[in-house]
Amino acid sequence: MQPLQHVLRARGSLRQGTLASVSWLLLRNCRVHSGLPSTACPSPERQEEGVPKDFSSRLATGPTFQHFLRSASAPQEKPSSPEVEDPPPYLTVDELLGRQRKVYLETYGCQMNVNDTEIAWSILQKSGYLRTSNLQEADVILLVTCSIREKAEQTIWNRLHQLKALKTKRSRSRVPLRIGILGCMAERLKEEILNREKMVDLLAGPDAYRDLPRLLALAESGQQAANVLLSLDETYADVMPVQTSPSATSAFVSIMRGCDNMCSYCIVPFTRGRERSRPVASILEEVRKLSGQGLKEVTLLGQNVNSFRDNSEVQFNNAVPTSLSRGFTTNYKTKQGGLRFAHLLDQVSRVDPEMRIRFTSPHPKDFPDEVLQLIHERDNICKQIHLPAQSGSSRVLEAMHRGYSREAYVELIHHIRESIPGVSLSSDFIAGFCGETEEDHLQTVSLLREVQYNMGFLFAYSMRQKTRAYHRLQDDVPGEVKIRRLEELITVFREEATTANKTSVGCAQLVLVEGLSKRSATDLCGRNDGNLKVIFPDTETEDVSNPGLRVRAQPGDYVLVKITSASSQSLKGHVLCRTTLKDSSAYCSPG
Repeated sequence: MQPLQHVLRARGSLRQGTLASVSWLLLRNCRVHSGLPSTACPSPERQEEGVPKDFSSRLATGPTFQHFLRSASAPQEKPSSPEVEDPPPYLTVDELLGRQRKVYLETYGCQMNVNDTEIAWSILQKSGYLRTSNLQEADVILLVTCSIREKAEQTIWNRLHQLKALKTKRSRSRVPLRIGILGCMAERLKEEILNREKMVDLLAGPDAYRDLPRLLALAESGQQAANVLLSLDETYADVMPVQTSPSATSAFVSIMRGCDNMCSYCIVPFTRGRERSRPVASILEEVRKLSGQGLKEVTLLGQNVNSFRDNSEVQFNNAVPTSLSRGFTTNYKTKQGGLRFAHLLDQVSRVDPEMRIRFTSPHPKDFPDEVLQLIHERDNICKQIHLPAQSGSSRVLEAMHRGYSREAYVELIHHIRESIPGVSLSSDFIAGFCGETEEDHLQTVSLLREVQYNMGFLFAYSMRQKTRAYHRLQDDVPGEVKIRRLEELITVFREEATTANKTSVGCAQLVLVEGLSKRSATDLCGRNDGNLKVIFPDTETEDVSNPGLRVRAQPGDYVLVKITSASSQSLKGHVLCRTTLKDSSAYCSPG
């Protein structure tokens, strides 16, 4: 029973008690997975005269085999808006409705959290809530949080301190302000948040966003409510995320959730659970809708995105083992069967030839040749690969439980560059991991110089509870040493990235326009194939599709830009013409 206690750890007593709440969740799952109407799964409030029926009586009045046949073939009626599932015994349908209360969402952390925000908003919107960008007029404030490092969590604690004043000053004539913590921090700290900050009304882990209407209804009754139960199968495949920016030119599409790698430093398996992938069909449907909305770029998301494996179609669950990068191993039993990442990438790239495709964040072990060949062949799959190294020392990599040596990683780098000429590479590095010596650090410095990444994400190590490192290793590198090593890594990275990016000077590159530059109202900003920011003047230019026509580039346009200068962070140039992805291939240099 211990795991069930996390389904509903609401402060105070519920009208029907925790067991009633858990029972409702089980009944709801019965309805969802069987496709039956609500009457097919009896609930406590529908028993005659309050007296429970015995099993035989309930079985006799339950659905027959013919009912299942009819349900499978009969078209399902779409519920009217707002959409609300059958309520638990202790809530009414009306209590689950948002009743036009205004929700303010703040997102912290990675791209997965951006996508989670869109999923959470999609669910709340269907329940009758409204979205606001004005903090002062919000009735509900939800923070989508990150737990990857201590600094990320401290940012949330500081934000809660600011919101406490806002909640205290709330006029009594208005609806009480409710504050919720969503995502990884809610999953990691659970009731510690509720005990430490009494002004927090609800917690929802990454797999509990469907439960937000119920959690908010409980919060409205004055209780603290929580659902931090991790799932083995939740992918939100049937939830269409609502884009938070109507003017966006790109979107994130989550294809899988969780991670099985169990790297010793990483909290992700404990905050997002085990790996599970969305069905290919649902991903393609979402990409088609985004294409129909005019978006020009999608990024396929997952904690270990290239280990994607769709097991939803039985005919593909064969005994074919996973193909790993040469010299790499897994920390788990080799998986077999299913539709793999190469198949998904192939299908997604065929949806719209004018839509660029990216993916993040991959693991170096999952780059078989068929994935590299596909990236090379398809014009709309960006020639950019994120390849997290974490360290340049084989000894540290072993302590990190990464499943490869420095030598295997460098061999993979060479193989990728041979397979995809002009590919842009980025990476992650951790400074000051447990037991890291000065020699280990210098090996990481030398790897940065050897590879010359175009982009990098570098951080000082922050030990997290529950991880393998927390239980088995000592965080023995002093804080000041971590900072010094991090600064040295950043300096070297910038030097080498500047050198790498300067090879683009004089070349014409395809850029997807995002909008005005943040630093100049006379410049436009976009990203090239390698995901580097490109800045260029907002001037009239020729339209290749309409010879003789002079136009100004708009967000969502593809333009050819001749690069004139480069730094470690961005490129600068001048626009040559407005074009299409297909037409640009004859003129562009890789980048």
